[in-house]
Amino acid sequence: MRVTALTIVSLFLAGAVQAAPSVYPTGVTRYDPAKAWNGYVIFTGADQRTRLIDMNGNPVREWPYRGFPAAVIDPAVNGGRRGDVMLQTAETEQKDPRAFGNGLNNQAIGVLDWDAKPVWEWSRQAPGGAARQHHDGQRLANGNTLVLANKVHKIPGFALDETIDDVIYEVDANGKVVWQWLASEHLEEFGFSKQQLELVRASDKADVLHLNNLKALGPNKWYEQGDQRFHPDNLIIDSREANFIAIIDKKTGKVVWNLGPNYPKLDTRNTTLPRPVDQLAGLHDANLIARGLPGAGNILVFDNQGGSGYPPVAATVTTGSRVVEIDPISKQIVWQYSAADSNQPLWAFHSSFISSARRLPNGNTLIAEGMFGRFFQVTPAGEIVWEYVSPYFGPLFGSKASSNWSYRATPVPYDWVPAGTPRSEKAVLPPALSDFRISQ
Repeated sequence: MRVTALTIVSLFLAGAVQAAPSVYPTGVTRYDPAKAWNGYVIFTGADQRTRLIDMNGNPVREWPYRGFPAAVIDPAVNGGRRGDVMLQTAETEQKDPRAFGNGLNNQAIGVLDWDAKPVWEWSRQAPGGAARQHHDGQRLANGNTLVLANKVHKIPGFALDETIDDVIYEVDANGKVVWQWLASEHLEEFGFSKQQLELVRASDKADVLHLNNLKALGPNKWYEQGDQRFHPDNLIIDSREANFIAIIDKKTGKVVWNLGPNYPKLDTRNTTLPRPVDQLAGLHDANLIARGLPGAGNILVFDNQGGSGYPPVAATVTTGSRVVEIDPISKQIVWQYSAADSNQPLWAFHSSFISSARRLPNGNTLIAEGMFGRFFQVTPAGEIVWEYVSPYFGPLFGSKASSNWSYRATPVPYDWVPAGTPRSEKAVLPPALSDFRISQ
């Protein structure tokens, strides 16, 4: 089956029937300032605009472009300048029908300052004359930029005449590619069995791996303890379609660590920790928790439990999504969050595609349930201490449906913004749901 806009619309609508009422509140629906990590959140709404909001959901800055994702530039690698973001600054006029969920129509990415003025752009200098960026990008300490992009070409041994391959570029300040890596050249390093490799090559999906994450590992305890696989320059990626996470050695291009695509069967009743990683499916946003944060050195990933895999993982009607924290050495789950941890049924938290999870300085985790435009913070025990539902709607992938979906939400510390930027931290007490009514 090809990954098409119609396929994803069908998945979305099926999930909506299960999880979302037709009328619901938007904005901040609960907030405990004493238990939450207090900062900003940046995201792109379904209206294709990017906003930075405070803890009460007030937009404090807006950029008239979308991000895939909206990536903040760390002032530490930016000459100390605050408030720069990396967004998509243009798209091609001719829409590629294969383009849903990848970057085939993304002509240019750029860095914009706090006032939305362009600082840097990469477009026509890119191979093929367009960035084709998708899902991730990162400004490095050396001033270069990592770009996850697509390359459409014939891959020897594949059934399709053209496959949407995943390529990683490192681009210098002048737009020159100084390093690149192509996923199709490393298929035998991702952990596939011989039979699975045959399914991958025979697939009728154009976007056969659909990598949706790219990050440099950064300083970490594993490398400091002598494990060369975790060199700070090495890169972590994950595949939505093939259910694996991998670390790429930046010097050799080889995969030096991987998890998946084969796991023990998921047992939602097993809450024992730690335990071996069980079935991940349709995963997103695998990231090594940064040094200085609780859980530093572990991998945090949003496990969508969306349909994916070679062969496809069997879906169930009662399982929701989850966030798992994995020790990369023992490959065990050391923490996880599902709706059950908030005393809800498992299906109350579910996004079959997109979404993200990030560890916060106080030990909380910011989760984006992207399919429903819901961002929330949970404590290590699973208590929801901040929740926001995006009020920004737009057409869903060219259909008649309207949605507030959002690809990713990223926490932003107060010192990232220019001095004097407003913020609000007023507690929001949610009503009892059984008493929550619209006045008539």
